[in-house]
Amino acid sequence: MDKVIKTIADELNIKEKQVENAIKLIDEGNTIPFIARYRKEVTGGLSDEILRDLGERLTYLRNLEQRKEEVIKSIDEQGKLTDEILQAVSIAKTLAEVEDIYRPYKQKKKTRATIAKAKGLEPLANIILEQKETKPIEEIAKEYVNIDKLAEEDKKNKDKVVATADEAIAGALDIIAEMISDEPKYRKKIKGFCYREALIETKGAKDEKSNYEMYYDYSEGIKYIPSHRILAINRGEKEGFLKVKIEKPEDKILNYIEGDIIKGETQFTTMLKETILDSFKRLIEPSIDREIRSDLTEKAEEKAIKVFGKNSKQLLLGAPIKGKTVMGFDPAYRTGCKIAVIDETGKVLDYTTVYPTEPQNDVEGAKKELLNLIEKDKVDMIAIGNGTASRESEMFVADMIKETSRDVHYVIVSEAGASVYSASKLATEEYPDINVSIRGAISIARRLQDPLAELVKIDPKAIGVGQYQHDVNQKKLSESLTAVVEDSVNKVGVDVNTATPSLLSYVSGINNTIAKNIVKYRDENGKLKNRKELLKVPKLGKVAFEQCAGFLRVFDGDNPLEVTAVHPESYEATEKLLSKIGFDKKDLRDKEKLEGLRNKLKGVNVAKMAKELDIGEMTLGDIIEELSRPGRDPREDMPKPILRSDVLKLEDLKEGMVLSGTVRNVIDFGAFVDIGVKHDGLVHISEMSDKYIKNPSDVVSVGDIVKVKVIKIDKERQKVGLSMKV
Repeated sequence: MDKVIKTIADELNIKEKQVENAIKLIDEGNTIPFIARYRKEVTGGLSDEILRDLGERLTYLRNLEQRKEEVIKSIDEQGKLTDEILQAVSIAKTLAEVEDIYRPYKQKKKTRATIAKAKGLEPLANIILEQKETKPIEEIAKEYVNIDKLAEEDKKNKDKVVATADEAIAGALDIIAEMISDEPKYRKKIKGFCYREALIETKGAKDEKSNYEMYYDYSEGIKYIPSHRILAINRGEKEGFLKVKIEKPEDKILNYIEGDIIKGETQFTTMLKETILDSFKRLIEPSIDREIRSDLTEKAEEKAIKVFGKNSKQLLLGAPIKGKTVMGFDPAYRTGCKIAVIDETGKVLDYTTVYPTEPQNDVEGAKKELLNLIEKDKVDMIAIGNGTASRESEMFVADMIKETSRDVHYVIVSEAGASVYSASKLATEEYPDINVSIRGAISIARRLQDPLAELVKIDPKAIGVGQYQHDVNQKKLSESLTAVVEDSVNKVGVDVNTATPSLLSYVSGINNTIAKNIVKYRDENGKLKNRKELLKVPKLGKVAFEQCAGFLRVFDGDNPLEVTAVHPESYEATEKLLSKIGFDKKDLRDKEKLEGLRNKLKGVNVAKMAKELDIGEMTLGDIIEELSRPGRDPREDMPKPILRSDVLKLEDLKEGMVLSGTVRNVIDFGAFVDIGVKHDGLVHISEMSDKYIKNPSDVVSVGDIVKVKVIKIDKERQKVGLSMKV
């Protein structure tokens, strides 16, 4: 365990004590959001992201230690365990290294070498490898010819017969070839050569246009190739457009193995050189290729999953638009645009379908109907989905709102996953009497009002802010995105009296069953008055209560502290703090007194006060922050969506124009920015800053509002190049 702790501490650049304490908390069943928020003193303030990485590495390293034990036990049972093997297994840092050490001792299926061993040719292989014998090898090999010694029925079995001296030598060389391919030090050295010097080469497998044309005659060093190119090449190969090969420094590899095996010029030199080449080409190269491709893919997927997670988190934490009546506009052509009007609480007021787009083109009829709804329901904003027919719908909306007396703006909203939600069991439960197609418009409107509460209702994979999400390991992607949603939900906090079961189920310590039980309890007993009442909810015991209580908010309840993230375990210390500075928890509800409280809290000597209250300084810092802004939604600090009232066409763009846009997606090579034309423009990584940038997500996040300059317009391909060097 000490080894695991040290490894994680070194990798994450944190103290061993922090790792040890975090592992203890994880093993006790505490959730990552709970540890990150309420056990800062114990972990030294590790963030949820570092704790997630720590948890992943802990699982991997524990699996590695377990595999090491299994390998040692298996080799020992075969009576072949040596101090050298023990040492090699002990220092192995990856599962791949352990498997390479175990390779010679694995039970093999039938191979040319196992057949040769069964024929008794291993001693002959050893003679050839030792290279000491001066008697001609053909003479020695004759001693292994067994055809005259076998029973008649065995003579018919090729796997038992050694008919000639040449056959005996060939069998012995098969044994040597397999020994070479199984030798861990050779495999390690060859992989080292490859990672330093090998190239990944791709050729076009089909002579036709595709998204992979840049790879039809392409080559790049393995150590330089970025993850998005690995995933693109993999997809091109899978779809049959590319042939992929790893070009290795073959001469260097063969010279290294020959230098280790061949002991000067003897009668065995030529046959050993040929055997080394055979071993490399037939046995080593195919498996090394598979391992390198698999390793590159795994690392590329890991990167893609991290990018996806980071983008999703930004989308989930998008600023809510509160207190506004929103018209959700789900664009389409033939089937018509679905419309739903939602009041500020999320309640559906009206819904309809209009046909302003092709083929019906009923612009006047649609305009009349929607203007009536805008006046009748006092609509403040229109949320337009960004899918099919989005720009045509935007042009229609921009034109229509000029005719209303109300001050109405529109916003383009990502509709990724809206159709998945519409047809889901959850949507059917929420809106049993509303048509599937209308539910998409409701989801689009509610996403503008509260992105987090709406987006938790769909499978995180359907959010669609990454690259190659369908090509990566789906289990790992799912786990990573679930963790991102958990962290986002717990960062914001959840109103226990209004939250849906989907939102509650992501709260620390609450599963689907408990989430449904909370809603059922609420329906039967009315609003919860305090957090303690949660203990009356079936299946929500003391352990779950400890994990979830701080993340659940009770607005208009018995205790003013419960609109904050202050945990019940800190109520006593919090009330003492308020008392010491001349205030009471009731003052949190008094706007006039709140300003005075904030000023007093600014002057608190945290180190001194923490000792007086007998709590940690980090915990006290969090309490002070919560008391300064009770009921604060951390998303309020995020950039607000761009409100538009007119539309921009590709034809309106000119090079050199400076515009404001919303970052829709961040990928390895740049970011896509919505500037109000049909297709998002690309800011390549080289156009993000005058300084060198290693990663676009160091500069921008999904949802950011950025100023960009138009630097390239490709009207034929409907592509726009942008620069942030404004």
